[in-house]
Amino acid sequence: MTRLLRPLLAFALFFVAQWSQAQLTIEIIGGAGTTIPIAIVPFAGENAFPLGVTGVVGADLQRSGLFRLIDAANVSPRPARAEDVRYADWKARGADAVVVGSMTPLPDGRIDVRFALLDDVKQTQLAGFSYVVPQAQLRATAHKIADVIYEKLTGDVGVFSTRIAYIAKQGRRFELFVAEADGFGAQSVVASNEPLLSPTWSPDGTRIAYVSMENRKPVVYVQSLASGQRHVLANFRGSNSAPAWAPDGNRLVVTLTKDGNSQLYLINADGSGVQRLLTSPAIDTEANFAPDGKAILFTSDRGGSPQIYRYTMGSGQVERMTYDGSYNVSPRYLPDGRGFAFVRRDGGRFNVAVQDFATRQTQVLTQGSADESPSVAPNGKMIIYASEVGSRGILAAVSSDGRVKQRLTAAATDVREPAWGPLPKTN
Repeated sequence: MTRLLRPLLAFALFFVAQWSQAQLTIEIIGGAGTTIPIAIVPFAGENAFPLGVTGVVGADLQRSGLFRLIDAANVSPRPARAEDVRYADWKARGADAVVVGSMTPLPDGRIDVRFALLDDVKQTQLAGFSYVVPQAQLRATAHKIADVIYEKLTGDVGVFSTRIAYIAKQGRRFELFVAEADGFGAQSVVASNEPLLSPTWSPDGTRIAYVSMENRKPVVYVQSLASGQRHVLANFRGSNSAPAWAPDGNRLVVTLTKDGNSQLYLINADGSGVQRLLTSPAIDTEANFAPDGKAILFTSDRGGSPQIYRYTMGSGQVERMTYDGSYNVSPRYLPDGRGFAFVRRDGGRFNVAVQDFATRQTQVLTQGSADESPSVAPNGKMIIYASEVGSRGILAAVSSDGRVKQRLTAAATDVREPAWGPLPKTN
């Protein structure tokens, strides 16, 4: 993408005015064939607080496509503890699992949030936790509760506490936003009248690398989310693009043209120690590290058309990974390292697909005409990507088996280039 640039502009007032337009709304447009019926009883005392924790928990679980909510609003008496649950009542309602809890204000202004997850079929308690948090962290606590429930009932790690990044374009203005995984609480990281591209999260979730065109050419920056400070990672002669973090968070691979064609270079996170990885007369770009850091997937036209290759760090071996079709790009490793997501062109349509390393089998997951920029959730169960409705960019998500589908839109805003953040650090 070769575009001209102008300087970044201050955006504080703009952010206040445009925040609602950048806020993502998630619509479920396809679910799994089998869902877990679960009753989430409104927590005792939650009416005293502006945010209903159980509403956020229920929305998280329902959005996954794996759960079906059983009405629990009119239960009397309403259980708040595990020992209060009468299993026969919930079995009659068709619930396989029941969540109960309470929210109690403490003298210091914090809130004691307690919950229990119960298996209504086996009549046992599966989990029970308490969190003492300030009111500002109630949404984060709700996501934590949803993560616990998801993991206990599916066996997979929940990702409701993660964040996503994306580029929003309104008129001539480009902004890099970070939001909760459910699209809530979008915050602007940087704004510009010139394109912003390719956001990617550091493994610890504290920094984002991205490309800005403000200097009338692509330059790679790394920005701290806590301080807002940024530094130039790569600003060499020609184009600097497509940053990808190594799992250790100390290095990145970038695509540079400083020595001719687009080639892959390893660079320290402070911008030092630039090292060329490959030498070829082709265009090599869109690197993505394996979870163990021992290999890199990348896109190259060295075979005559854009295809996906794997570079092994130790040996320097390069292996072609895609052969089906004349256009396969944008590889992204699945977190378990057993395969990768990518974009393939078939009959003029661009769709997100996954390929297994062992079998080399490919499954096409989406049916749009312009699906691009896939980013895999840290549990490997969902892939967020950019698509189009009409001529407007939206985000969408699909499960790795293709059954669960979501659409993420922002009012009056064109949104593209999503990046799913890592699992949050555990205290």
